[in-house]
Amino acid sequence: MNINFSKYTDGLVPAIIQDYTTGKVLMLGFMNEEAFQKTKNESTVTFFSRSKQRLWTKGETSGNFLRVKSMLTDCDSDTILIKAEPTGPVCHTGADTCFNETNPGFSLERLEAVIADRKNNPDEKSYTASLFARGINKIAQKVGEEAVELVIESKDDDKEKFLGEAADLMFHYLVLLQAKGYKLADVIKVLTARYKK
Repeated sequence: MNINFSKYTDGLVPAIIQDYTTGKVLMLGFMNEEAFQKTKNESTVTFFSRSKQRLWTKGETSGNFLRVKSMLTDCDSDTILIKAEPTGPVCHTGADTCFNETNPGFSLERLEAVIADRKNNPDEKSYTASLFARGINKIAQKVGEEAVELVIESKDDDKEKFLGEAADLMFHYLVLLQAKGYKLADVIKVLTARYKK
């Protein structure tokens, strides 16, 4: 991979970081040749910080690293695209990406983050926290109950009830994943591997 670091006067090239699993753009940083080599050698994204004038490994203070899965250059060899697996929130605001909309609305990633928060910071008024408090057996039981209810509703033609049960099943499924220490991204990896076969 040949990168034209001399194209820009400061010797830095833009590096776009994309989530390997979801394809979501996570952040933009800059790399000099040394940062690129370190990233390549250690498979962990390292930038050159223009404000600190030094190499900066993403996650060196937060612990939220970006593990490299693949690297590409654009057609002019002056921009890098890195597909990476984040080990935690990418943005300093705590968001999963630095490109969140002002009012991003609902997403499965956002719901998953709320569920994780209920697990890690339980509130006695929270239904989700109460599920975690009751343990894995209760959570698994709820997933089973919701699956049965969805099957029953699928035999009728009531769209509202069917979609409501589908939403209940998905919610409890995400709770179960969280209780087991996994994320939706882990399931997507399995599906991705199957799709490639």
